[in-house]
Amino acid sequence: MTTTNENTATDPFAPEEPARLEWAKHAPEVWKAMLGLEKAAGRGLDPKLKELVKIRASQLNHCAFCLDMHTKDALAAGESVERIVQLSAWQESRHFYTEREIAAIELTEAVTVLTDGFVPDDVYGRAAKLFDESELAHLIAAITVINAWNRFGVTCRLMPGHYTPGQHG
Repeated sequence: MTTTNENTATDPFAPEEPARLEWAKHAPEVWKAMLGLEKAAGRGLDPKLKELVKIRASQLNHCAFCLDMHTKDALAAGESVERIVQLSAWQESRHFYTEREIAAIELTEAVTVLTDGFVPDDVYGRAAKLFDESELAHLIAAITVINAWNRFGVTCRLMPGHYTPGQHG
């Protein structure tokens, strides 16, 4: 569904808030660097796994723009609606995911929510057993990059609902 800034008395939806800042327009060199980092970080990772990681981090960071983008990209990559919906409650829905996906989701949560100041050894260890060192390095990079994107999206209040799969690369 696409929304607009216009809101009439018959429109059941809340009005769309404008973005606070079109940061990519004002810092194009940062935007280009982030796109390059995004591409490098995801090299060699399964596209569906990458999208699950991006969605889970975006859920934790409350980034509506990134949730819109990555759920659409996940669906375009062949991911099921059911697995996307269950992702926010993956611990109760473990049977929807592979062992590797669970390890990646756990690692995503640990890297995203650093309230204890570290990534627990057991979480890292599970991921290290299931991913070779190159895959693990790229997984950690992909998690780090989506967290950076989330911070741009949330801070600048980028609006969800207007993204088309594949729009940014």
